Amino acid sequence: MARFLLIRLLQTLPVLWAVATLTFFMVRYAPGGPFTAERNVPPEILKRLEAHYGLDKPLGVQYVNFLKALVTGQQPSIRHSNRTVGEIIRESFPVSLELGAWALLIALAIGLPAGMLAAQKPNTAQDYVPMSAAMVGVCLPTFVLGPMVVLFFALKLGWFHTSGWNTPGDRVLPALTLGFHLAAYIARLTRGGMLEIMGQDFIRTARAKGASGLRILTRHALRGGLLPVVTYLGPAAAGLITGSFVIETVFNVPGLGKYFVGSVFDRDIPVVGGTVFFFSAIILFFNLLVDVAQAWLNPKVRLE
Repeated sequence: MARFLLIRLLQTLPVLWAVATLTFFMVRYAPGGPFTAERNVPPEILKRLEAHYGLDKPLGVQYVNFLKALVTGQQPSIRHSNRTVGEIIRESFPVSLELGAWALLIALAIGLPAGMLAAQKPNTAQDYVPMSAAMVGVCLPTFVLGPMVVLFFALKLGWFHTSGWNTPGDRVLPALTLGFHLAAYIARLTRGGMLEIMGQDFIRTARAKGASGLRILTRHALRGGLLPVVTYLGPAAAGLITGSFVIETVFNVPGLGKYFVGSVFDRDIPVVGGTVFFFSAIILFFNLLVDVAQAWLNPKVRLE
């Protein structure tokens, strides 16, 4: 196990380097610049700004400084004065983490029971109803569902605020929007995994021995049936916890995803690079957790 973890950690280094390199050159060669939107900036002031942020140096020097800044997080943001990239991540990531955690709990609380319920009696009303709702959740994107829940629960019923992150009630609508979309995928994956396991010989043997349906479900079928869900939850949970760009923008949530969207439009190279690098590290970490969880759930997997 230790050797496996060490190898996987070493494999993440070239991946992170490739992500950082692609991000730097894509942002650097994108049309416009961090000061393009400024109006009537005298040339001498523009040169001073570029010199202050190191944008007047050769591209190779900028690239090396960019990689160094990713490690330290001390490079100042171009658009957010007197704040470094590390400070922005430390302040905004806990918000995205809380939003993603609530959304993940909602998704698991809805998706797992719905998939298990549908798998108990396939091709019946007990199967069709939750899977139809899951299909709606899969087909309905968050940028459509978000305004819909705001229109109904906030504007029409007046139960919640339309945006913000100040009260406990402000967590409900964005978390519900994110969680429902993810719950639809979890429900379908749970149903598929459970149906595959329920058809195995050891399940028929357990039934023949007189095991109850609940015991068969919880002690024999559930562990193997959740393998597709565990595989999917790695990148999905990473995407939730690192922040949803659309949801944080729609509900005005001050998370890391909102800062990333703003930095892309502002050509804020330090913030873009820092957030992308951070997102990549989170995704790789969750993929590693998925591999470990799969080995625990499936005895056939051996980590050496």
